[in-house]
Amino acid sequence: MPDAVLVLNSGSSSIKFGLFDMSAAVPTLLCKGLLDEHETKPRLVVKSPAGDDLFETRREAPDVDGDHLFADVLGFIEDRFGDHPLRAVGHRIVHGGPDSSGPVELTDDVYAKLEALTPLAPLHQPRCLAPVRTIRTIRPALTQIGCFDTAFHHSIAPPASRFAIPRRYEERGVRRYGFHGLSFEYVAGRLAGIAPQLVAKRTVIAHLGNGASLCALRDGRSIDTTMGLTPLDGLVMGTRSGTIDPGVLLYLQHHEKMSVEDVQHLLYHQSGLLGVSGISSDMRTLLASSKAAAREAVDLFTLRAAQEVAMMATTLGGLDCLVFTGGIGEHAKEIRSAIAERLGWFGMRIDAATNDAARERISGGDSAIEVFVIPTNEELMIARHCSAMLRQGNRI
Repeated sequence: MPDAVLVLNSGSSSIKFGLFDMSAAVPTLLCKGLLDEHETKPRLVVKSPAGDDLFETRREAPDVDGDHLFADVLGFIEDRFGDHPLRAVGHRIVHGGPDSSGPVELTDDVYAKLEALTPLAPLHQPRCLAPVRTIRTIRPALTQIGCFDTAFHHSIAPPASRFAIPRRYEERGVRRYGFHGLSFEYVAGRLAGIAPQLVAKRTVIAHLGNGASLCALRDGRSIDTTMGLTPLDGLVMGTRSGTIDPGVLLYLQHHEKMSVEDVQHLLYHQSGLLGVSGISSDMRTLLASSKAAAREAVDLFTLRAAQEVAMMATTLGGLDCLVFTGGIGEHAKEIRSAIAERLGWFGMRIDAATNDAARERISGGDSAIEVFVIPTNEELMIARHCSAMLRQGNRI
């Protein structure tokens, strides 16, 4: 019988998942779904690869540990896809630290090391690890595999990886790690298939969503990125500040008498598009708004994105290709157009018709820079890593 792997991609209040058939060389999606814990009554929705509804259920009260919803997922898989024995669960783990350069089995020792990294990603790491703990409780014999958002960036070397602080802190692991690596890895592979002549060229991928970052690639490898030690750095995001003068943080603590916890909450939950607009963290809401504060938040977002693309181009020694991905990058034509316009001095031009249609190649015929829109697929990337790891261990 063909084997299956369940992939979990944990967000701040929901978990996207996909069930993949692992019998072929390339994993095939069997179903996809969402565990939504944001609502008063937590909801599980499962759809076919084409988007047709397969299953939905709600719980009457918040599911504190997620045990019941995960049991519902596993129960549905067994009932609907009993001819695909579940061999493993693959997890997106945001921070892998200095030692995790590829997928690993989530043993007790590995789990403890990842849990110790929580201060480097306090918003994300606990959310990524909670399903590991839950599944270990309800299905202790099931293999679990961690795939890391930081792993793709292990190829970044000094000086790009280095902070200008005393070297002893770097020796303790204080360095620029980068994130969104699973997304960048997938998009880099898709770009190589679409335009193989660009693989050796100077490319920047812009993953723009509620979390946002850029990656500079040459020969398909990450050589620089905008996020650093934590997912706070770099671009303006939905509720995160991005790059900020460290003096602002000192001011908030010394003169506004804010605690470390207060500052952390401000930077992760109250800043970014939400903080500047005072309206919403959702780019769709801001683009639809006629309020000046909404326009100002959007303007800051596109300005900072263009500035950071130029910074990545400095590392690369030029720019040949820009790729948009992520929720905003894939769906907000206005944002793509505004960023490209700010980079017009690079010779970047976008074709209005192809940009409106979000086709793969959206650059104009007179553009000095190739510009693409490539949808990301972190779940498929995780499934591929799990498949390779299981085959190496002769578990498939």
